[in-house]
Amino acid sequence: MILSIPGMDCTSEQHEIEAALDGMEGISNQLFNLSKRTLVLSGKPKALTTARVLIQKIGYRVEVIADVDQARSVQKISWNRLLLSLFFAVLAEILELLSSGATGERALVVLSSLIAIFLAGLPVYLQGISALRRIKLNMNSLMSVAVTGACLIGYWPEAAMVMSLFSIAEELESQASNRARNAISRLGELAPDFAHVQMSDRSWKSVAVKNIRVANLVRVDAGDRIPLDGVIQAGQSSVDQSSVTGESLPVEKLVGDQVFAGTLNTTGSFVFRVSSLESESTIARIIRGVEEAQASRAPMERFVDRFAAKYTPAVFYLAIAVAVLSPVFFDITVLNAIYRSLVLLVIACPCALVIATPVTLVSGLTAAARRGIVIKGGLFLEQVPRLKTIAFDKTGTLTIGHPVLVAMQSLIEDDQLVQLKQCCVSLALQSKHPVSRAIAAGIDAEPLQVEQFEALIGKGLTALINNQRFYLGNRRWLKEIVPIDAHIQSLIMSHESAGRSVSLLADSEHILALLAVADQPRPTSARAIDLLHRMKIRTVMLSGDNKISAKLIATQIGIDQVLSDLLPEQKLLALKELQAESPTGMVGDGINDAPALAGAQIGFAMGAAGSDAAMEAADVVIMDDDPKRLVDVIQISRQTLHVLWQNIAIIVLIKGSFLLLALFGYATMWQAVFADMGTSLIVVFNSLRLLANSSSAISPSFS
Repeated sequence: MILSIPGMDCTSEQHEIEAALDGMEGISNQLFNLSKRTLVLSGKPKALTTARVLIQKIGYRVEVIADVDQARSVQKISWNRLLLSLFFAVLAEILELLSSGATGERALVVLSSLIAIFLAGLPVYLQGISALRRIKLNMNSLMSVAVTGACLIGYWPEAAMVMSLFSIAEELESQASNRARNAISRLGELAPDFAHVQMSDRSWKSVAVKNIRVANLVRVDAGDRIPLDGVIQAGQSSVDQSSVTGESLPVEKLVGDQVFAGTLNTTGSFVFRVSSLESESTIARIIRGVEEAQASRAPMERFVDRFAAKYTPAVFYLAIAVAVLSPVFFDITVLNAIYRSLVLLVIACPCALVIATPVTLVSGLTAAARRGIVIKGGLFLEQVPRLKTIAFDKTGTLTIGHPVLVAMQSLIEDDQLVQLKQCCVSLALQSKHPVSRAIAAGIDAEPLQVEQFEALIGKGLTALINNQRFYLGNRRWLKEIVPIDAHIQSLIMSHESAGRSVSLLADSEHILALLAVADQPRPTSARAIDLLHRMKIRTVMLSGDNKISAKLIATQIGIDQVLSDLLPEQKLLALKELQAESPTGMVGDGINDAPALAGAQIGFAMGAAGSDAAMEAADVVIMDDDPKRLVDVIQISRQTLHVLWQNIAIIVLIKGSFLLLALFGYATMWQAVFADMGTSLIVVFNSLRLLANSSSAISPSFS
C-alpha cells in the first residue's frame, strides 16, 4: 500500500509516524520518502488498513495512491481556510483594541479567536494531542500547549494570531521545501509524451512514449526533444544534452552515436533505434539515483536530529521552571511568568533545526544533478570537501581513451606524399583495429581500391593497390620483408621513447612512411588538474600503462605523482597507501576501475551516461567525460556545506537570542512565532540559492 501524507514535512514527523506504527503486528516493512511525502507499507491487508486509520488518528491527512509519482497531485494547500483564519485573527485583534470591556464585546473577541484557532489549528491540535498522549514533544504538541495556555490566561487575540501565522508560515515553508525536493523530478518532464515511430509498412505514426518498445525506429525533427535513449541509424544533427551530461555546448551526433531521452535536437533530423524503455532511460536513472540519495540520511542530519531531540525537552523543562519558580524568586506575577513560559514553548519548536540539514543537502544534490552529476547521498556530499588527494586512472579518464594519429613522416620524395596517404588510408579502412582506425581518421585522402587484402594478427595489413603490394604494420613484421636502416631505427626509437606506437608503410623493397599514434590528453585535463592544485588538492595518476607513456601524459597535464605499470590489485593497494596519508578519492571510467572505485573513500565514475555499470560502481557519477566536472563536484559540495553551516548559525543565533529575550520578559508570542517560523523560511530560501546557482557555471573556490 502506498500512502500520500502531505503533512509529513520533516524527519520529526516521520519519527512520529514510525512511533505510532512501532510494534504493530502484520506490518512487515515501512519505506518513507520525505521528498515525495509518501509511505510504502508492506504486510497483511487488514494490518495495512489499520495502519492507515492509525496515521489519520494522530492528525495526518492520508490518501492511498497507486504510484509514488501521484503523490504531488494530492498535496494541495487549503489557502482559503488559512486566509479565513487570518481574517478572524485580525478581526479579534481589532475587536480587542476597540473593546470597552463589556461582556458582549469580550464574547465577540473570544468567538473570533476560537474560529481562527479552529480553522488554522485543527490539524495542529490533532497531531499535538496525539504526540502528548505518547509523551512526545514536537512542533505540534508545543504549539498546541502554547496556544491553549494563552487562551487560558486570557490572551485570546494573540493566541489566534499565533496559530494563524504559524500555520501560514508552515505552509510557505512546505512549499519552498517542495521546490527543493521536487526540482530533480522536473528533469523527467523534459522528454515528450509522444514520438514519431516507424510502422511495419514503413509509414510514420505518432505513438505514446510509454507504448514504444526497444528496437523501434523513432524520427526526431529539428527543435524536438528526444523521447528515449537510442542509437542513431540515419541522419545527423547537433544535440543539446546539457540536461543529462551538463555540457554547455551542443554535441555533434552521427550514425552510430548514442542519444539520450530529454535532450534537445537543435538542427538536423535523424532516425534512431530505441535502446531502453522510458523507465530505464539515462535521465530516469539519474532521477532515481538522486531520489534514493535524498532518502538516505547524512551524518550531519543524524547529529542535528539527536541534538533537536535533546534541545526541545530541555527548553520545555526550562519553560516549566520559569512558570513555577519565577514568581517565587523574582518580583514578577504568576500571569507574567506563565506568559514567559508560553513564549519559551514556541521558541522550543525544533522544526527549523530539523529541516536545515535535509533541505540544504537535497538542494545540493539537485544542483549537482542539473549539471550532469549524480551524488549518491548526503554522506558523500559531506565527505567530498574533506578530500586532500585525488587519484586518477589515465586511459579514458585523463586521456581520450583511444589512439590518434600524431605524426606521419614520409621517407621518400615529397612529390609522392599524396599517393602515400592514399595507400595508408586504403589499407587502414579495411581494418577495425584501433591503430588502423586512428590512421584512417587522421589522414585526409581519397582511398583507392584494394585487392587481395589480408590482415595478419599481431603483424599488420597487406593488399594490392594498383597492382602493387603494400604493407602497413609493426616494425617486427616489416623487418622480415624489407630492410630497416639505422636512420629509420632512430626515428622509431625517438617516437617510442615519447610513448607512441609506431606503424610502418612499405612496398616490397622499401620503407615508405612512418606513422605514430598515441592516446592524447583530453582538451580539459590540464585545466582540471590546475584548478584542483589551486584548490590545494594533490593529484596522483594510477596507471596500468608503461612508465614512459604514463609519465609523458602526467607531464603534459601537470599531475603531481605517477604510479605506473600497476595491475588492478596493485592499483587498489596503492590507493590504500594514499588513503593512509590523507583522505583520497579515485576517478575512473567506472567499468575497468570498479575495484579501485569501490575501495576508495569516494569513487568518481566519469563518462557514465548510458552506462549501467558506471552508475552502479561509484559514489559520485559524472555523466560526461570532461575532467573539469570533478571541480564542479568539489565546488558544489563545498558550497552546500557552507550554506549548511550558515543555516545552523542563523538558527542558533536567532533561537538563542529569543530564548534570552523570553527569559527576561522582552519577547512576545508573536515575536516567538516569527523567530521560529521565520527562521525556518530563511533556512529554506537560503538553501534554494544552491538551485539558483546550479543553472550557471560555478567558479572554483581556491580556499
